[in-house]
Amino acid sequence: MPARVQALPTPGGGSRERAALALGRATGSLSSAAMSRMLTDMPWFADLSAESRAWVGQILQAGMRGFVDWFRLDDDDAFPGDTAAAVFGAAPRTLTGVITLGQTVDLVRLGIEVVESHVDEVVDPADAPAVHAAVLRYAREVAFATAEVYARAAEARGAWDARLEALVVDSVLRAEADEAVQSRASALGWAQSEGVAVVLGAVPSPRSPDLFEEVRRAARGKGLDALCAIQGDRLVVILGGVEDPDKAASAVVRFFGDGPVVVGPRADDLSSGHTSARAALSGLRAATGWPDAPRPVATDDLLPERVLAGDGHARRHLVEEVYLPLRQAGGHKGTLIDTLTAYFQQGQSLEAAARALFVHPNTVRYRLRQASELTGLAATDPRDALTLQLALVLGRQSPRGVAEPAPSDPASL
Repeated sequence: MPARVQALPTPGGGSRERAALALGRATGSLSSAAMSRMLTDMPWFADLSAESRAWVGQILQAGMRGFVDWFRLDDDDAFPGDTAAAVFGAAPRTLTGVITLGQTVDLVRLGIEVVESHVDEVVDPADAPAVHAAVLRYAREVAFATAEVYARAAEARGAWDARLEALVVDSVLRAEADEAVQSRASALGWAQSEGVAVVLGAVPSPRSPDLFEEVRRAARGKGLDALCAIQGDRLVVILGGVEDPDKAASAVVRFFGDGPVVVGPRADDLSSGHTSARAALSGLRAATGWPDAPRPVATDDLLPERVLAGDGHARRHLVEEVYLPLRQAGGHKGTLIDTLTAYFQQGQSLEAAARALFVHPNTVRYRLRQASELTGLAATDPRDALTLQLALVLGRQSPRGVAEPAPSDPASL
């Protein structure tokens, strides 16, 4: 049972001064009564560390002393806001990470209830109505001060999280995503361990103040994680938990500004996310060459533009993933390569290609279907035909049809 606060004799003087003196002498007893109530009424309070409980006790005592000091002013125009804000001192910087705003409000409410319930025992009956009214006014100001403390703490955490998020995104783009970056991403709520894709586009204008949170909310709606950053006029979104990059990028494409939105290929995790970022950056630079590109557009769909823009990785991709499989499937005679070459040279006419190859048109049709199944590119589609023709040219230029040099070699640029 909480200790009963005994009324104390008060000396003569003004009623307000008399009540302030009585309240001041009872501060210790009121604090003890409040702490006892917390232990019985708030189960989570007992689970706090001894240090945190000590902070709470100091806040309670400071709050009660602050009330007495303010009440003694005897100035109806004076507001206790500064006094109430001073109640918290340095403690909230510790406690805001331990006690939620709701729990703090409960603490404040309980403290006020304790004071109110003992006012009649502590002060002269003639002073009680004025003290009750002052307690209610002071409680309101403390509540505002509490909200302000947590708002400042949230703002500080938000600014820190924004800097940390920008650092993580930059590390992924620079191929520096080590275990430390993985840990930082986890601190930001990144839960996905597999499937990463980088999406790039213009920053929207005007930019919403909550742009990043809107992107993350949309991503979560699709079961994805998202990290966001703005680099110059470019919005970078890293998505986690990706199975299909195109489908994942479609969930956030509306948050980008005008112009192309490019999504890189799926990478295994953040540590290999730079491969998706590298392709997306190349695709974004080259995307102006295809003004009718869909939004979002995959980097593999921009291979022709990337090759013409000097992307060595795109050139090697066409040689290794398109030309070499076609040549190997055709054997020494290069059947599929010869068929594609004849088909393009004859203006994509089946009959003309068949005459040039001395075969039936159905044979040409069959071989084109084989090439499509092998590469995922259909010679009858204008975009795919452009990609296939570039692959044939680059493959013939490569020594013995092997891969191009690495992009660090000037010959590959």
